[in-house]
Amino acid sequence: MVIKSKRELTELRKLYKPIIDLREKGLGKNKNIEILIGMATCGIASGAKDTYNELKTIIEQKKMTHVKLIQVGCIGYCYMEPTIQVCIPGKEPDLYGKITYDKAQEFIDEVIIKQTYLKNNLLIKSFKKYGASI
Repeated sequence: MVIKSKRELTELRKLYKPIIDLREKGLGKNKNIEILIGMATCGIASGAKDTYNELKTIIEQKKMTHVKLIQVGCIGYCYMEPTIQVCIPGKEPDLYGKITYDKAQEFIDEVIIKQTYLKNNLLIKSFKKYGASI
């Protein structure tokens, strides 16, 4: 995509601002939840693809149309792969590590449905002290 004017850049920024606000601050105009799963080489080697597939199956079975599962690149915690960032409107994003396929059901039940924490897997509860999101 080639941006040819300042106006095009401004329009593009407006288009993506809600997504950025959700991922950085937990601000959202709707009730959509985003689950970002790190799918860089280290994530895939640690089983992120299996985790992704299991999460996708569970989300589809439960007909959770408000939950978006998104593959992203490196999240930066290679030693804790597979890593997942959860973006829930009204809450600051959380980062989880070691969410393997066998933890997928517990992750959906606790983090997405009950909106509590998996304390043994929680890496970052607030991005404010880091100044940015992943």
